[in-house]
Amino acid sequence: MFTRHWSAKSARREGVTEAAIRLQKVGSIRYARGRILVLDRPTLEARSCECYAVVKREYDRLLPRSPAS
Repeated sequence: MFTRHWSAKSARREGVTEAAIRLQKVGSIRYARGRILVLDRPTLEARSCECYAVVKREYDRLLPRSPAS
């Protein structure tokens, strides 16, 4: 689990809140005061659109993780 502070400048705040509440109800995240704690990443990925996989693959290609020291 990890916590990430997330700011959606291009999204309506109400829309972000509504989505976060729905995801919290199914147990995928914990959401409070603009902070999101991911509890179930596989479920989040399964519920996302197909573009998530495309963006993630490209991100991983452009910014590969360095091997653990």
